Amino acid sequence: MSEANPPAGVTPGEGGHPGEQLSEPLASQQGADKPQASHVEGAQVGAGTQPTGGTGTGAGATGGAPSAGHHPAPEQLDEEGRPLGDSETAVPETLYGCPVTAPFGQRTVHTDQARYLALMEALYRDGFEACMGVTGVDYLTHPGRQLPDGVVPQRFEVVCELMSYSRKERLRVRCQVPGENPVLPSLFDLWPGTEAHERETFDMFGIIFSDHPDLTRILMPEDWEGHPLRKDYATGHVPVQFKEVPK
Repeated sequence: MSEANPPAGVTPGEGGHPGEQLSEPLASQQGADKPQASHVEGAQVGAGTQPTGGTGTGAGATGGAPSAGHHPAPEQLDEEGRPLGDSETAVPETLYGCPVTAPFGQRTVHTDQARYLALMEALYRDGFEACMGVTGVDYLTHPGRQLPDGVVPQRFEVVCELMSYSRKERLRVRCQVPGENPVLPSLFDLWPGTEAHERETFDMFGIIFSDHPDLTRILMPEDWEGHPLRKDYATGHVPVQFKEVPK
């Protein structure tokens, strides 16, 4: 008698006897244990694709869903904008002989009273067509602020914001101004729009801009005494009278 053919899904076991029926998960597991060889030799992998049978984390990787990938941690910077670990070895940047820092990503050049006008004239020739603002800062109560090596801190700072439209670049200038002689040259001849900014800085901080065409108060009355944004300016008060609550 001839042996009957095994039914569908049944494979012969050892010795020619019918074996157990294989389930699909077991068959898939056995197939997954063996790496699949690529049948295309010398094929180039394009941008955004993964080769078949790879173990990467992209959308074409086998054995899992796509992952977001690894993103390196942002670079840590010190207070002068230099990478941590390089502060001791990096050569400080200078611009026309003045030290440059980049706090919070803003490129800043530091200067003093004697070099202020020469630096600003050089920056004007260098393509900074606009001065966006001039203001003052009184560091009377914060004398220990961090500044680059070679910059002597003074009580006041004049801060200028320059813009180069042709180079698409912004630059900040911080100038140290001594409290006993708060005088700087005016920038009116370079950027006429600074006329009102310098008047306000004079009005609020008492910093004098020599050769200014009209250095008068702009916010306070002409007969006002003192400069309200100085740290040693006495705060006043306005007496208020309240009516009695009716009984």
